[in-house]
Amino acid sequence: MIPAVVLLLVVAVPFSLSYLSTDAYASPSKGASVKEVKAMSEKEQTALALSAAPKHIANEAGVMVFGADGKLIEAKKSENGFTCIPTVMNLPDPDPICMDGAAHQWMTDLMNHATKPSNTLPGIAYMAFGGSHFEKNNKVVMQQEVGAKVVKEPPHWMVMWPFDPAATKLPTAPNPSGAYIMFDGSPYAHLMVYQDPKKMK
Repeated sequence: MIPAVVLLLVVAVPFSLSYLSTDAYASPSKGASVKEVKAMSEKEQTALALSAAPKHIANEAGVMVFGADGKLIEAKKSENGFTCIPTVMNLPDPDPICMDGAAHQWMTDLMNHATKPSNTLPGIAYMAFGGSHFEKNNKVVMQQEVGAKVVKEPPHWMVMWPFDPAATKLPTAPNPSGAYIMFDGSPYAHLMVYQDPKKMK
């Protein structure tokens, strides 16, 4: 899915989002066309993680990388409350993310199967490298269920807050406007904006 709160829950902790049928912050799957993130050097993982955010954020952001045991460890301390991680989902293409404390709480709650996210402020997360989601019958779904397909996403950023499509009048699927509410109908609904964070000033 991030201030100082970020590091409290991610240092040397292996993540698993079985709720999404994927591994949060995990390396790409076996046989992937890209080098497995866990096999990358710390320098390579750091560069990949920082590629998720605009330069003015990445410069002072913290970084978590995978150690030899496959667990996340701190490689760089955060100076601005943002922490970057080299990949989110267990898919062939790495999808680095850079999150503030509230967004990290949102993702941690999702990982822990909490009924709803507990962040009390909207969280911001950047994915300038792009990402992916699952679709079934032209609808974005949370799980990699039977019949669902992987759909690549362009560079984007997110606001982790329970937006209501009825109130915002925003679409609930990717569209030419580049903005929509993902996971509509669940407590984990959030705003997706298909805008390259690298071009944001």
